[in-house]
Amino acid sequence: MSSVTYDVLGIGNAIFDVLVRTDEAFLAAQAMTKGSMALIDEARARAIYDAMGPATTMSGGSAANTIVGVASLGARAAYVGKVKDDEVGRAYVHDIRAARVAFDTPAAAGGPATGCSYILVTPDGERTMNTYLGAAQELTPADIDAGQIAASGIVYLEGYLWDPQSAKQAFLKASEIAHAAGRKVALTLSDSFCVDRYRDEFLDLMRRKVVDIVFANESELHSLYQTADFDTGLGALRKDIGLGVVTRSEKGCLVVEDGRTTEVPACPVEQLVDTTGAGDLFAAGFLVGLVRGAGHADAGRLGALAAAEVIQHIGARPQVSLKDLAQQNGLPV
Repeated sequence: MSSVTYDVLGIGNAIFDVLVRTDEAFLAAQAMTKGSMALIDEARARAIYDAMGPATTMSGGSAANTIVGVASLGARAAYVGKVKDDEVGRAYVHDIRAARVAFDTPAAAGGPATGCSYILVTPDGERTMNTYLGAAQELTPADIDAGQIAASGIVYLEGYLWDPQSAKQAFLKASEIAHAAGRKVALTLSDSFCVDRYRDEFLDLMRRKVVDIVFANESELHSLYQTADFDTGLGALRKDIGLGVVTRSEKGCLVVEDGRTTEVPACPVEQLVDTTGAGDLFAAGFLVGLVRGAGHADAGRLGALAAAEVIQHIGARPQVSLKDLAQQNGLPV
């Protein structure tokens, strides 16, 4: 096996986040389903932006948030995602590189603008997302660098990639290269609405071992197996994947592998501000724990710590060094 250049490489939709605090009445007026992620076109994006209040803007994208978290934990990180060579796209490239993430995907010269997600945060911290994929859906297999993939310990893919057809092919190419190099491939199911769209395809990816590790939250697990019973869903997951990780908000997480189940508590949170990025940062901590050789319990604790940091402020990326935070809490990084 060749040497590892990157501990974790993420592939995802490169999306610029536009976050605003709002209330349930605004969601109702805009016919939005609270807690969901809806795909929108450019006209709908403009209408939402014109209707919403003052916003905070920052680089985002599910897998990108995870990879920034990986870098914050002191691991070697790389990212693959498509932006346009426009003002927002250039800001996106600057931000991810400033976070010490290798990012070499060529920007698109023409076509749709850099993708944006309009994230409405209600007083309970729940986020409702409306995403214009834009240039993100222009990611193609040609953007997958075989050498970079083969040199990455874990390749991490976001379920949202299954929306654009060309990105889906890039996803499959990356998995094939990673496995040929003896690497592991992880998938996050992204959200229950994404699972609703692609349930059979996700199950096929798991059962054919296109992916080795799956991250899900409770609602995604219920959607995947179309069951209201958590234990039934967990038992099915155990049969379908080598390593499954299910996050349960304040109840912590469960890790299943073969006949073993590891339960890890959540970290205490002083004030819940914004749940955006909680699952992304949990995955960052867990993946770093895996590549560092930590057991499932310590990997879960790292994930819980990273998630707790990000939900106590606006935005889906850490505001402190997660490596320092982990060391202060006696966790291996």
